[in-house]
Amino acid sequence: MSQEQKPQNRLEIELDAEIAQGNYSNLVVITHSTSEFILDFAEMLPGMPKAKVKSRVILTPEHAKRLLLSLQENVGRYESNVAKINLPSHVGPNNGGGFNMGQA
Repeated sequence: MSQEQKPQNRLEIELDAEIAQGNYSNLVVITHSTSEFILDFAEMLPGMPKAKVKSRVILTPEHAKRLLLSLQENVGRYESNVAKINLPSHVGPNNGGGFNMGQA
């Protein structure tokens, strides 16, 4: 597609090789204030005494809501195309599979 044919509202995103490697996370602690939501993505390994935060993402409340809606949409698409995601009955919003989580 030539430069002239690109849609006007297309967003180009640059992804460095180091960032593209990503960070594994099986735990997220979410806190908030009146002006921001803070998501600490951590890795909790069996037999380890504590979780290690791998990444912190700070969002405005509006962007946190957009993330919520986008995740709902994408989980719905995944479940429609791949398989329903089943959670153990003891897992809830404040219980990430048996780990103590911070509350907002």
